[in-house]
Amino acid sequence: MQHEHHDLVHEFPEYREKIHTLKMTNEHFRDIFQEYHKLDREVFRVENDIEPRSDVALEELKKRRLALKDELFQMLRQGTP
Repeated sequence: MQHEHHDLVHEFPEYREKIHTLKMTNEHFRDIFQEYHKLDREVFRVENDIEPRSDVALEELKKRRLALKDELFQMLRQGTP
C-alpha cells in the first residue's frame, strides 16, 4: 500500500497564503515548518518500506509530526506575524 505525504498546504489548503507569508516573515514558524516536512518525508520513507524502522520508532515519528502540525496550526489560526 502506497502512503502519501502530509504536506502542510494540502493539510490546510485554506491557509495557503498565510503559510507562505509566515514562512517568509516568521523565523520560528519557518523552523517548525521545515522540521515538520523533514519528519513527514521520514515517515513517508518508513511507511513505504524505503527506510525500515520498528513500529515503535514509526509511532514516535508520527507523534512528533502531529505535535509540530498542532503547533503550526495554532500559529496559523492566531495569525502570528
